[in-house]
Amino acid sequence: MTSPDAAVAPDAERVWLPGRPVPVGALLRQQRHGGGDPTHRLALAGRHWRASRTPEGEVTLAVRDQDAEGAIAAQAWGPGAGWALAQLPALLGDLDDWTGFEPRHPVLEEARRHHPHLRLGRTGLVLEALVPAIIEQKVTGQEAFAGFRALVRRHGTAAPGPGAALGLMVQPGAATLRRVPSWEWLRFHIDPARSRAVVTAARHAEALERTADLPGEEAERRLRALPGIGVWTAAEVRQRALGDPDAVSFGDYHVAKDVGWALEGRVFDDAELARYLRPWRGQRGRVPFLVAAAGLRRPRHGPRMAPRDHLGSRDQFA
Repeated sequence: MTSPDAAVAPDAERVWLPGRPVPVGALLRQQRHGGGDPTHRLALAGRHWRASRTPEGEVTLAVRDQDAEGAIAAQAWGPGAGWALAQLPALLGDLDDWTGFEPRHPVLEEARRHHPHLRLGRTGLVLEALVPAIIEQKVTGQEAFAGFRALVRRHGTAAPGPGAALGLMVQPGAATLRRVPSWEWLRFHIDPARSRAVVTAARHAEALERTADLPGEEAERRLRALPGIGVWTAAEVRQRALGDPDAVSFGDYHVAKDVGWALEGRVFDDAELARYLRPWRGQRGRVPFLVAAAGLRRPRHGPRMAPRDHLGSRDQFA
């Protein structure tokens, strides 16, 4: 990996004045899958870099931190440059409305005071969020991130413009995913159940992308109509692609336990978490979001994570 070539003129540029403080790096980190994610390079050469596959083509996006005047400058390379820059405010949380959210707990009030500018970003790119979410099912984060990295590096494409010099890669598109042979998924330590779910999603990519404009529950219903996509996976997509504040990752190994420990001094299971979050219906995802933002995690004692089934019943989490 080398430094980006400043002589590569961008295909499009934008200066955005959001009228509020925006923690650019923290918001883009919401879309990253592990520190070695080849689709992101944050805080590098004075900018935050992201490579993605937009409806108009591949793009390398570089975003600077907000300056003293409150402006955020961004540059983009590739056929998706215009689309990515048009979507920049949504990516940086401009569509996330906290109106009506009541913390209802001193810990959440304190977390909100300490992180008043954190918001949920929205990419509008469903397959981009869905593929790594499927890969992350039932395995540890380390295993999942390694499998995703291997897939992108083997079957992705070099990012446009200076992105290639940074080692940035664009996730493989639907057509490529459909052609990955079964034995190669195993080389990435992605078992047949997860690889089948990825390939099935790739076969329905066009229909899945249309769910980005639907309400969260309807988007989830359509996502979960495909085999291998359960409540946890759908929630991960709703959070990243839709910026849905009501999406909760039920079935996660840590979320229920951490929320229960942080707010009530004891670990919850998923059913307890679902009951506890009912007063925040419509914005339930903000509770674990604030707990995580505050770094409130129960002490990690005892055995390491065992494989979990993220495809539980939907009804118990309503």
